Amino acid sequence: MNVASITGMWHRLTGGQPDPSRWLVGATAVLALAAVLTRSVWRIVRNAVTIAHEGGHGLVALLSGRRLNGIRLHSDTSGLTVSRGKPHGVGMVLTAAAGYTAPPLLGLAGAALLAAGHITALLWGATALLLVMLVMIRNAYGVLTVVVTGALFLLVSWLTDAQVQAAFAYLVVWFLLVGGARPVTELQRGRRRERGGSSDADQLARLTGTPAALWMLLFYAVALFSLIGGARWLLVR
Repeated sequence: MNVASITGMWHRLTGGQPDPSRWLVGATAVLALAAVLTRSVWRIVRNAVTIAHEGGHGLVALLSGRRLNGIRLHSDTSGLTVSRGKPHGVGMVLTAAAGYTAPPLLGLAGAALLAAGHITALLWGATALLLVMLVMIRNAYGVLTVVVTGALFLLVSWLTDAQVQAAFAYLVVWFLLVGGARPVTELQRGRRRERGGSSDADQLARLTGTPAALWMLLFYAVALFSLIGGARWLLVR
């Protein structure tokens, strides 16, 4: 690869792309909402939320000084991230809190990139994060899920035109924003059925001595504020 090619790729990555039409932004928002609300579709696309959820656990574990042992993604869209370190303290609390907050916060970050016109940076950044996450996957279904998702991002970013890339990027970001609260709702329903469970909220309650309901409220708040902030970036121009 010569210098000209590298320079061209750099300019493509850091340069801005034209804003898509309002109908495309609105249409992708509607499609994302339909995917979240349609049960049969949600069962499939929820795998993407699980990737973001477990990736959030893993990233914060590393940033807080814990040792990441591995990540597992399951066919029922559940997941498990195992890290080693102190079983208490700030690092453990941040790691446990990162799962349900990661998808909406990633959506918010993606909305900021799209608002700045950095569609290519979003697609390539997502591909890079998935590649890094792949190294830590410890089961076959998890590898398959991450590889398929990463391949989709890669194919869209390299083989499609600007309009398709924009539509895909906006759809992904809207999906993370509008879908951020549904896993929290599912968690709330599950906790009603199983008292004294091992969910993230219950784990955080034990770590901090505060009610699990308080952590549920935090998860909802992050999802709501991310949706409001992301929507403003995407819709207000």
